[in-house]
Amino acid sequence: VQLQASGGGLVQAGGSLRLSCAASGRAFNTYVMAWFRQAPGKERDFVAGISISGGNTYYADSVKGRFTISRDNAKNTLVLQMNSLNPEDTANYYCAGTQYAGNRYRIAGAYAYWGQGTLVTVSS
Repeated sequence: VQLQASGGGLVQAGGSLRLSCAASGRAFNTYVMAWFRQAPGKERDFVAGISISGGNTYYADSVKGRFTISRDNAKNTLVLQMNSLNPEDTANYYCAGTQYAGNRYRIAGAYAYWGQGTLVTVSS
């Protein structure tokens, strides 16, 4: 599957952004999907994950209650709605997919397919 992330930009603290990830190629509805982020000089960290059906979602503690992950399997699209952004959310955001993650869904190495990243910058 090929993944294309979009929607990043510059926003003031307290604002919102909506990231999208368009999938093409093999059946999107057979992939566990997730968003990761990577700030300059730091490791790539798990942000949110979603099961194949969309019925189960998972979040990093730092974004819980502010971010919402969702998917539309009919439209081959993954979305991350980000509210109440703060400067610590500044990073490149990547969508990722794998056909099986098990209990490793928070680990970047569990994902075989990656989008190119979209930059989110939150000003104070």
